[in-house]
Amino acid sequence: MKDTIANITKWILYVLLGLVLISGMLFMFTDVISVDGMLNWAKLLLIISVAVMVISPIYGFIINPGNTVKMLISLGILVVILIIAYSMAGNTFTDIELETLKTTASTSKIVGTGLYVTYIALALAVLAAIYASFVKIFK
Repeated sequence: MKDTIANITKWILYVLLGLVLISGMLFMFTDVISVDGMLNWAKLLLIISVAVMVISPIYGFIINPGNTVKMLISLGILVVILIIAYSMAGNTFTDIELETLKTTASTSKIVGTGLYVTYIALALAVLAAIYASFVKIFK
């Protein structure tokens, strides 16, 4: 049953990817879809994707509750990374630059947090790849 749900989820996400690609091409190369129509379509696809990506793991945890501990550890690590990134981020713009960019200091800090999270995730991925390579060599 678990594999069936994984396959259904995989195919739903493939269909959504295909819809995104087709609608993106129609938007970029033809006048079939307006900007407002594309934004509404993107919102709908985002809602469906998030729903599938939230409901599928919840269902998996109901079927196999042993994975709950691993999920909680992963969420804890994510929260720690977010806290570290938020504490490192700051607003480097002056008030005049913020007014010119039509943004706020808090928005600048949130964008900085997102950038730091991306950097940390990239570094962890590289370290994991290096670790996996060393383990494979010495086995």
